[in-house]
Amino acid sequence: MNQYETVFIVTPVLSEDQMKEAVKKFSGFLAENGGEIIFEDHWGLRKLAYPIQKKSTGFYHLIEFKAAGDLTNRLEVEFRRDERIIRFLTVKLDKHAVEYNIKRRRLASNASNQEKKEE
Repeated sequence: MNQYETVFIVTPVLSEDQMKEAVKKFSGFLAENGGEIIFEDHWGLRKLAYPIQKKSTGFYHLIEFKAAGDLTNRLEVEFRRDERIIRFLTVKLDKHAVEYNIKRRRLASNASNQEKKEE
């Protein structure tokens, strides 16, 4: 099984609950089809570099997962079918990218633990 990272942008016209439901749909799709979700991160509402479908903002979400190669193709088909998704990008991670992501998560958790201690 290979390790992948997918980032997708959900249209900003949705409510918070609708956006969470859309994210849950794709997380569930991965889990149901043999994928193992390693990490999820919601980046929130961000400004787009250029307008897409006459929208200048979007909800960004990242999912890092392990799966067989054919699952990514089926995931991208699901992204294309869902009108709530305005852009997506899936990348296969090599061993260096996997190590970098592990370090980044460890540093982020250490920083949040440090903040909690200071409170």
